[in-house]
Amino acid sequence: MRVIIYTGKGGVGKTSVSAATARKLAAKGYRTLVMSTDSAHSLSDSLEIAVGGDIKNISKNLDALEIDITKEMDIRWKEIEDYIRLFMTSQGMSEISAKEMAILPGMELIAALFYMLEFEKNNLYDVLVMDTAPTAETLRLLSFPDVSRWYLTRLYSLLKKLVGLARFTVGRLIDVPLPSKRVMESIEDISHRMSDVKMILEDPSKTTIRLVVNPERMVINETKRAYSYLCLYGLTVECLIVNRVYPDEVSGYFKEKLAEQREYLEMIHHAFDPMKMMYSRMMPTEIIGIDKLDRMGDMLFEDSDPAEIYAEESPMRFETSDNVHELIMKIPFAEKGDIELYKVKDDTVVIQVGSHRRNVSLPLTLAKSKLMGAEMRNGELVVKFEKESK
Repeated sequence: MRVIIYTGKGGVGKTSVSAATARKLAAKGYRTLVMSTDSAHSLSDSLEIAVGGDIKNISKNLDALEIDITKEMDIRWKEIEDYIRLFMTSQGMSEISAKEMAILPGMELIAALFYMLEFEKNNLYDVLVMDTAPTAETLRLLSFPDVSRWYLTRLYSLLKKLVGLARFTVGRLIDVPLPSKRVMESIEDISHRMSDVKMILEDPSKTTIRLVVNPERMVINETKRAYSYLCLYGLTVECLIVNRVYPDEVSGYFKEKLAEQREYLEMIHHAFDPMKMMYSRMMPTEIIGIDKLDRMGDMLFEDSDPAEIYAEESPMRFETSDNVHELIMKIPFAEKGDIELYKVKDDTVVIQVGSHRRNVSLPLTLAKSKLMGAEMRNGELVVKFEKESK
């Protein structure tokens, strides 16, 4: 299954581009699902059809889904929700507040990733188009396989020890409800499935990111940061969708704005070349309804295949030269001073760029190697390890 993820700053037109792409794919015969992971869904508005939390057929070959976290909690993690509610009420919280607290931050994002896994395993669709929340939330979604597995593994271990001790201590001394076997199994299942999700997300022959940008200075700067962070998480950014570009035939006020836009378009080219770029040149009106969406789709892709993969290069690789092993990670627009690097265990290096952190698991050949340092080289972070002498 092909997975296309659209992301970008809030308000750049991700939903319109996602819906237009999905309609173009369906018209070419692909079994297509467009899925919104944004809690403030606007996919229904764009399609002019009420979508909701159940998969809904929109037209031939095209289905749509807006993630509903309340519904997902009831379907996927009922045992976990019930346990959290029971724990909260045991500590004096009201039933209504406890139900709200049971919806943990990130569960909505996990639900979206698990849908992707389900569709992949059951061959339900040829292409999944994901319309995501603004950049910060999307980065949380795409980093979840790494972060959540780390936390879930430790949570599972902690709860398992707690349950084991309860027979002799906790259960006799304090009145705290302990997780049932089904709760423990649910936590373990989430952790295991995250490993499968990670494999799909980091496979550039299946999953790629498309950045949506407007020709505006603040949007361009945030897009550059998003590009860096996505590479940090090992995800392949394949192209740039430049949206809301004024057509050449505008007049009056928009003629002046067009001249300003041309300066920003040059800025985009300077920053992102030679990445593939596609343009939507439409007047700044709401793109609502199938006619406008189809016009946008034709403008972006013309006669090409929207499922095409424009770049398959992984942002991370390992190389060996002379007496040095190198971990090379593409982190465009980052300076050496923006990056923190340290080895926490023999087989793990932590790389942090700004507020975003990634744990990189090292191959066995590097596990015992000494970390020698790092440097930035042509937009790539090169981490050096001493090669063991024979």
